[in-house]
Amino acid sequence: MQRSNHVLVIDFGAQYAQLIARRVRQANVYSEIVPSTLSAEEIMARNPRAIILSGGPASVYVEGAPSLDPKVFELDIPIFGICYGFQAMAQALGGQVAKNDVSAYGRTHFNADTTSHLFTGLDSNFDVWMSHGDSVVAPPAGFTTIGRTENTPVAAFENESGQFAGVQFHPEVLHTDFGQEILKRWLLDVIKCKPTWTSENIIENEVINIKSQVGSDRVICGLSGGVDSAVAAALVQRAIGPQLTCVFVDHGLLRQGETTQVEEDFVKATGVKLIVVDAKERFLAALHGVVDPEAKRKIIGREFIRVFEAAARDLTSGGEVKFLVQGTLYPDVVESGGGSGTANIKSHHNVGGLPDDLDFELIEPLRSLFKDEVREVGIQLGLPSEILWRQPFPGPGLAIRIVGEVTQERLRILRQADLIVRQELQFAGLDRSIWQCPVVLLADVRSVGVQGDGRTYGHPIVLRPVTSEDAMTADWARIPDEVLARISNRITNEVKEVNRVVLDVTSKPPGTIEWE
Repeated sequence: MQRSNHVLVIDFGAQYAQLIARRVRQANVYSEIVPSTLSAEEIMARNPRAIILSGGPASVYVEGAPSLDPKVFELDIPIFGICYGFQAMAQALGGQVAKNDVSAYGRTHFNADTTSHLFTGLDSNFDVWMSHGDSVVAPPAGFTTIGRTENTPVAAFENESGQFAGVQFHPEVLHTDFGQEILKRWLLDVIKCKPTWTSENIIENEVINIKSQVGSDRVICGLSGGVDSAVAAALVQRAIGPQLTCVFVDHGLLRQGETTQVEEDFVKATGVKLIVVDAKERFLAALHGVVDPEAKRKIIGREFIRVFEAAARDLTSGGEVKFLVQGTLYPDVVESGGGSGTANIKSHHNVGGLPDDLDFELIEPLRSLFKDEVREVGIQLGLPSEILWRQPFPGPGLAIRIVGEVTQERLRILRQADLIVRQELQFAGLDRSIWQCPVVLLADVRSVGVQGDGRTYGHPIVLRPVTSEDAMTADWARIPDEVLARISNRITNEVKEVNRVVLDVTSKPPGTIEWE
């Protein structure tokens, strides 16, 4: 059987499984994540070119530890193991794994055999990122040790052809020197994957898929004003042209100026047919008295669909509307509990928040992509930078940045504070280096302050600036003190209901980027 050109990332519960998939794609090879519970037959049915075994928190030798069907190693498919996956491969093929006398965590000095397939052309000594208390103490028969650290004598191995290889460290994280080069070397030079996964390739494939799915039927797309829905709409517009009508729902939960931006910038760039629906009162009424964040998301998801259904009925003079386009991304699916064994972190309004009685068939051309890939597609489609480089903004809007009930007054307060933050970050030249900066109103919390020589009892505003590559993991952004000072001074001076500005310095995990 001729192999396809995609890579399966087998997930053993890794913190970095999504990052592994991104690194493979950065080598221009398509990848997807699948659970470790897949059988050899199920994996063979997917016909991958190669398999990468992810890390994981367990020890391979304890009862109940995640394991791979041993028949997978007999499928004549190249396999690369990382950390736990390295140990799982070693154990399955007859090697030995044991607990370290000294655990290896963080940056570690690594010695590489540069005559090996994997490390040819690299430095013989460099730093890697380790994260496990176990190690391979003896490689399987037919495998050669090709790397070691001070406390880990077998930190990398490969078989004679290099088709089976693995490393104890994490090449996918930025802390590992030459990490991307190591993955690319194995994928492109050793096992001969073809680097054909590009933004142009994505567009070509999706245009074909969309045309096949839609035929001559009519389609509507829900624009939110964000990057994802804009790129999804532009991609569908490329495929089916006048069969698409975009619906922009002004649900009253938007930041200042967003409606105008969509009406002017997006329509000008694409020429798409756009309908703007004013649904402010409808959404606020539906959210009245609601404080639970999951309930907010599900209500907003439901009301979005109801508004789209009403818009579709208004368009039936030109034929029935059967399809709804959404800008769903791969992280949305993962966090909403998509896939086997995936926890529901939060229901994205366009995934877990959809009603059961949906009247449309969905078109989600970005469902397998990460945010940076979406931006690359948008560039190829000719979308303006004003849309493509906006900081990500959630579909539920400011409703999930108000901790507490959503009211018109609280939305006004948050809009003012959010605009100040965006202005100051742009003025400081930080609007692209910061992935996202949610501004959160703790509506049900008040604290004592002093303003104008008088006592105040105002709301706190939380700044949540983060850096990230794909929204699956994130770190808090280090904003210069003088910029933070200007933001705090402006908010407490210009937004009279706020007397305190605080900074969230939590990474993801353990915290999500949005507070709700």
